[in-house]
Amino acid sequence: MADTQEYDIVVLGAGSGGYAASIRAAELGLKVALIEGDKVGGTCLHRGCIPTKALLHAAEVADEMRESESIGVRGTFDGIDMGELNQYKSSVVDRMYKGLTGLIKSHQIDTINGWGRLVDKNTVDVDGTLYRGKNVILASGSYSKTIGLDITGRVITSDQALNMDEVPGSAVILGGGVIGVEFASVWKSYGTDVTIIEGLPHLVPNEDESVSKNLERAFRKRGIKFKTKTMFDHVDQHENGVTVHTQDGKTFDADYLLVAIGRGPATANLGYEEAGISMDRGFVLTNDRLQTNVEGVYAVGDIVPGLQLAHRGFLQGIFVAEEIAGLNPKVIDETKIPRVTFCNPEIASVGLNQNTAEEKYGKENIEATEFNLAGNGKSQMLGTAGFVKLIREKDGPIVGFHAIGARMGEQVGEGELMVAWEAYPEDLEGLIHAHPTQNEAIGEAAMALAGKPLHTHN
Repeated sequence: MADTQEYDIVVLGAGSGGYAASIRAAELGLKVALIEGDKVGGTCLHRGCIPTKALLHAAEVADEMRESESIGVRGTFDGIDMGELNQYKSSVVDRMYKGLTGLIKSHQIDTINGWGRLVDKNTVDVDGTLYRGKNVILASGSYSKTIGLDITGRVITSDQALNMDEVPGSAVILGGGVIGVEFASVWKSYGTDVTIIEGLPHLVPNEDESVSKNLERAFRKRGIKFKTKTMFDHVDQHENGVTVHTQDGKTFDADYLLVAIGRGPATANLGYEEAGISMDRGFVLTNDRLQTNVEGVYAVGDIVPGLQLAHRGFLQGIFVAEEIAGLNPKVIDETKIPRVTFCNPEIASVGLNQNTAEEKYGKENIEATEFNLAGNGKSQMLGTAGFVKLIREKDGPIVGFHAIGARMGEQVGEGELMVAWEAYPEDLEGLIHAHPTQNEAIGEAAMALAGKPLHTHN
């Protein structure tokens, strides 16, 4: 007979959503089992956010070195040492991993290393040992989608791209969303000849159209090639590279094809359907309190339809832990979750874009303003173009924040506060933004939206 362990909560998956749920539940006095077949931290820490941003930081340094003489700093860019870069990237991940494992251990959470399978609404089986919980949280994460392509050799996903021991001479990137433009940005900074193929009319198609157009201008200036409204057909792989064919009959030769068409829910063969859980194309369906249709079973993170962001999973994990503990937390409004794309230039947004705001409130009931970073001193020092755009309901609160420019991801916090707290532009009267900072651009945009532009031409 299988050994059975009893818990208040069994969490299947230790990525951002799973470990956040575990820690918060433990803080609330609940006994928790955290099951993970790989390493705690999941995709974000080991194969996503953290290693990718380490590569992006190196790309920023490379660009600074290339352009240093323009500001009177003499230096040369002699190329990328991938061995040293990978060591730096791994050291960042290792430090974060060590800190996270220590944090989990300090909360007396039982971490079970093994691949779990849901066998009923209260039970997860790990190699013959049963872990029973009064509640179960599904947090099994996501995988890189491949549209049926064989990921071998020179056809790769972000998983392989993060561990390359060479800088590609050239690359075709299939997909102009977040992952695609981030890798395009990194590789261009390293010296790669990059072409993006995107089926939709714009790069980063989920962003405000003005942001997408600005990114496209910036990429053209950087020499990053892209083809929008272009559908992939097939790829031929040979010893020294790939030939990518598109449906309009064009071909693109490169050293590698990076498949960056998004991420799918990692739910196959985990027993979810057999336990009676409602699914849709692999995603776990929940209500607004993240409960599945099966009593006592919750789901968080990338397996729940919506934004696939680590901090969304983290927020959902905290919510579910508090829900199970009886604290009745406030339902999460996904439109108020911040989004950052860490390419160069960076993109940051919260809330509704121009199109979605007009759909919701009517075109005549929306006001929007942009403050160009050309009028911001710190942005001029950084040599970046871009803007901050604010959208409000006419005579009402700010419903959308959108920014593009170097380091603008660091400004998303104030954008989130404006949108989440339903601030009116007039609410910023009497508040001043420190000078000289990029943060001033938000204040300028808010003043303009309130009808009091200072550094904006009417």
